[in-house]
Amino acid sequence: MLERLQGSGFADLDAAHLNVFQYPGPQGARPSELAARLRISKQALNYLLGQLEQLGYLERLPDPDDLRSKRLALTPRGTSAINVIREAVAEVESAWAKQLGTKRFAQLRTLLLELNESE
Repeated sequence: MLERLQGSGFADLDAAHLNVFQYPGPQGARPSELAARLRISKQALNYLLGQLEQLGYLERLPDPDDLRSKRLALTPRGTSAINVIREAVAEVESAWAKQLGTKRFAQLRTLLLELNESE
């Protein structure tokens, strides 16, 4: 993932930033919700968000439903980075499906999703 991003013009991203871009991505989330989803502290997430904001990948905008809160919004650069990540994931999934067969890959994917949700 990181190699693909860096080769596609996103050399300023590092491995820690990839957490923020995990599916479904940060778009529209409150920072506190994203921290809970990623299972990291709010402080750690705010550090990463600050970096990504400085690098031009996202911004924190006022929440129209609660003016004391913020919502995350991807910039065009952030959206482009996520598209590169999704393309890389699709290629890996395609290779695994080819190796395992469609049915076995579907089972693997289901099991991995279950494991992810149970943590």
